[in-house]
This record gives sequence, C-alpha cells and structure tokens, in this order.
Amino acid sequence: MSALRLARGVTRRDLLLKFEGCYHGHADSFLSQAGSGLATLGIAECPGVPDALAKLTLNAPYNDLGAVEKIFAAHGKNIAAVIVEPIAANMGVVTPEKGFLRGLREITRKHGSLLIVDEVITGFRLHNGAAQQLLGIEADLTTMGKIIGGGLPAAAYGGRAEIMNHVAPLGPVYQAGTLAGNPLAMSAGIATLTELKKPGLYDKVNSLAAKMVAGLKEALAEAKIAAQVNSYDSLATVFFTGKPVRNYQDAKATNTKRYARYFREMLDRGIFLAPSQFEAAFVSAAHSEADIDRALEAARQCLHLVASDAS
Repeated sequence: MSALRLARGVTRRDLLLKFEGCYHGHADSFLSQAGSGLATLGIAECPGVPDALAKLTLNAPYNDLGAVEKIFAAHGKNIAAVIVEPIAANMGVVTPEKGFLRGLREITRKHGSLLIVDEVITGFRLHNGAAQQLLGIEADLTTMGKIIGGGLPAAAYGGRAEIMNHVAPLGPVYQAGTLAGNPLAMSAGIATLTELKKPGLYDKVNSLAAKMVAGLKEALAEAKIAAQVNSYDSLATVFFTGKPVRNYQDAKATNTKRYARYFREMLDRGIFLAPSQFEAAFVSAAHSEADIDRALEAARQCLHLVASDAS
C-alpha cells in the first residue's frame, strides 16, 4: 500500500498493473484477481472495494509479456507502477519464464512507470538478500515483510534515493505506522538475519528442498498420478494436473479436490502442508534429513490413496 502510494506520488499517475493470482496484501487496490486466501475462497472481486478504485487496477496473466505490452499500449501514460512477485507463490509456486522479469523492466522504463518487486515471500528465503539479485532484475521499489521481523509484525519498502526522497518528512508522500520500527520486532529481525549469514545455511536448505522435490516426483510417478511439482530452491507446490502450470488460470484448472485429499492424509500422518492449493510449501533451516525422509514416506502412502480416489 505504501509503496504504491509512493509510486503514484512520484509519477503523478493513478493506474496500477498487477498479475492475476499474485497477492500483495489486503489493501483495496490489490484485491482484484488476487491469489492466496482470495483464491482459496474463490473471491475474484472483493465486495467493499469501490468501483472507482477497482478501475485503477489492471490485471495481466503472469508470464505473459504480450498482454503487458498491450495494456501499456492502451494505458501506458497513466500507469504509475507494475507490481510483481519475482517468483509467484500465492497461486502455488509459479516460476517466471525466461525473459519475463527483464521484459517488465524494459517496458516500465520505456513508459516511465515504476517496477515494484514484492519480496515478502522471496526476500532472504532463497539467499541472503533479495531474489531479484539472483534473477538479474533491478526494481525501482522493493517490498519486504515477515523475515525482517523474525516472524513478528514488520514490513518495509525501499528504493533509489531519488524515489525515497519523496517520502515525508523529506517529501510530500505521507508515511506512518503504529508499529513502525518497534524494538521487539527489530530485535527479532536482527537476530534472524544474523543467523542467515551462517556459512552453508542456504546450501543445506536448498539441498533438502531438492531432495524433497525429487522424492515427490518419484512418489507421484509410482502412484501413476498426473501432476506437476513446481519449485524454485526451497519453494515448491504440487499441482494435480498433467499440464504445465505457468499462470493463475492454469493453477485454477488443477484438481483441487485431489490436493485437499492429499493435504488431509498428510496431516493425519503429522505432516502439515499449506491447506490451500494456492499456497507454497517451504523447506527451512529447522528441517533435517530425517524430516524430509519422514515427509516423503508419508507422501508415498498418501499419494497411493489419492490415486485410488476417483475425484
């Protein structure tokens, strides 16, 4: 919300372009074709959001540069910003196709719009920094949350000095927050980020995740279930479909009843997955080889039961 306000204040434009199935918080401007809980509940447009505000949000399919170019051809001079998850994780995990993110960077620069990269999920999860560093893109504004507070309420946004200088008290774009910079969250965040600096931590996490993904693919093949395991390092989602999942429409077309059965069977065996098809599974530094082995054995049992379910 604050990053979008800043983008509008800097560009003096009103429109926002986001991607179907991406989730950027529950501010009114983002609750159109959003992922996460809205996808789970099947809410495409949220009651309570005024039509006049909803019209300022444009949507495009994730991984579709052609659609973005068409929208900019029609509305480019009025688009303040494009906001994107560098690796989508709120429609389930959907990875960016080659050239997609760099294409967004080129289009926004061409039209004088800002590129906001939402790293609330990806920031410090894939390496000790932002995912955009790994993916070779440069944001105008970056948003982060969760991790920088060590699990306590915290969020932040930042960008180049010439943009951030528009934020009060240096500039006219107002910013405030009751819990902004509260000592408890900041102390927890500093402790967490210090832990993430330990040598080999990300190598361990990504190795465990690779083992998990490979094991799930083997288990799905053994059960003769048509499915996709979309993953990027420690992020992963199982989609019960024989077709690739590259955007929100693909994700919604998967067999969510099978996912629900899989979730319940895994939960009965003490393995807690995201209860919604439209969320990501995470491997963390707290997991061990034994945890992964146990989860894969449970998955093998559960997937055989799922395979026998006609739904």
